[in-house]
Amino acid sequence: MFKSVFIKYISVFMLINILSIVMSAIIITSLVNTYDENTKMRTLSNVAYSITDFVIDDYNNSGEKNFSGYLNESLNDIKPILDVMAINFDNIMVYITDSQGNIKLTGGAENAQQYTDSSGMVIAENAPAYPPSVVTELQKGERITRNDTLDGFFENNHITYILPINSKSGDVLGSVMTCTLTSTKDALLDAMIKTIIMSTLWLMLAALIAVYLISEKLVSPLRAMSKAAKAFASGHFDVRVPVHGNDEVAELAEAFNNMAGSLEHSEEMRRLFLANVSHDLRTPMTTISGFIDGILDGAIPPEKHSYYLEVIAGEVRRLSRLVSSLLDITRIQAGERKFNMTAFDICEQAREIIIASEQRLEAKNLDVVFDADADNMFVSADRDAIHQILYNICDNAIKFSREGGRYEIGIHEKAGKIIVSVYNDGDGIMSEDLPFVFDRFYKSDKSRGLDKTGVGLGLYIARTIIDAHQEKIWAESEYGKWCRFSFTLPRTNPPKPDDKKNGEITK
Repeated sequence: MFKSVFIKYISVFMLINILSIVMSAIIITSLVNTYDENTKMRTLSNVAYSITDFVIDDYNNSGEKNFSGYLNESLNDIKPILDVMAINFDNIMVYITDSQGNIKLTGGAENAQQYTDSSGMVIAENAPAYPPSVVTELQKGERITRNDTLDGFFENNHITYILPINSKSGDVLGSVMTCTLTSTKDALLDAMIKTIIMSTLWLMLAALIAVYLISEKLVSPLRAMSKAAKAFASGHFDVRVPVHGNDEVAELAEAFNNMAGSLEHSEEMRRLFLANVSHDLRTPMTTISGFIDGILDGAIPPEKHSYYLEVIAGEVRRLSRLVSSLLDITRIQAGERKFNMTAFDICEQAREIIIASEQRLEAKNLDVVFDADADNMFVSADRDAIHQILYNICDNAIKFSREGGRYEIGIHEKAGKIIVSVYNDGDGIMSEDLPFVFDRFYKSDKSRGLDKTGVGLGLYIARTIIDAHQEKIWAESEYGKWCRFSFTLPRTNPPKPDDKKNGEITK
């Protein structure tokens, strides 16, 4: 279930929201608790101090020496004061006790009247007293603040403020206790928490819908890519992922489709490669096998043995060239062929190739043109590899030139690069075939039908070598008129005399 990115995303979002609600409720509860308790405690302390000040002043002016007797005699004076001061605050109860914690007088909220008779005097047998722990604390003459049942004095939790009544000599005469129930605070908290939860749930629902739509938009292309990748594993490279919008996910989907196109092209090239290799191996082998069987069986007369053996030798040489080219490609792609980067004169190399091709040039009566910016132009590359490329391109140019046509080798410098080009008048290459001339086994019947001996790997090897040099190679043509192959090499300075003596210079 949790393998899906979508489920994980939604689950994490829900968990974060739930944790946020819980944390918000805890923090708000704590703040409200603290604020409410502090507010009520201040109110209780203000009432307690006011009543205490009144009682002490009245007691000292009464001349009464017994505090309990004073409370009994001053009931009608004190009782209204308690009720008036407490009536301004909801649910505040006021108790006045003696030094032993016995309740002598009550006022305020109705539930504080349960210990009094009709005259307002506390009935001793009904009135509770402070628990011993509270009495002990009261005797120390310090105020007491509590938020509990006051050690069992109340049935429910109360916020309580007890202020001692001290004589002039400092003795504890009694106390004034103000208190209130915490139920109002709990009701407020419950209402607040319910409001928070309800509002958060609605917000979470809205956010969940938004996250669902957004995550679905994000995950949907990933699902499509996953299905496409599985299809690729099964050999189906024609599957594509829909592209919507122009965000990062759309860019990823577009890149995925480009990769799929490259894989499809590579697979097509692989099939074509195998088909061409099989054909180019099978054809000469069939020819060789047929002629040898004919000689051995006597079907070919002895006087024609030399002719057919010459044909067999040609096919063997063709097989040798094919195998050699395949091995060369494999070595380059595997990185086993190391290129020795040296400084050499590309003009001199081109002139050597022209001289070596003199007989073939004359046989076709070609108009040879050598166009270079200078007599000597030096490049930094692997001399043998560049000779292989240039010879192959020049050989193709002669092979496909028109009788008496123009044959030109151009070497020019541009932006720190040496551009080598080979031009010939001839049938050229169709525009739709130009992008594929450097592919393996490219031999278009329309533009390369004259080539009966090549194996279709020369230009592919040339591109592979140029790519290894991190340079460029390209073809231009106007079908039926001309064709030009060009490649670039990095320009370098001429080698020093000592290096010329050794024949090469390392880059």
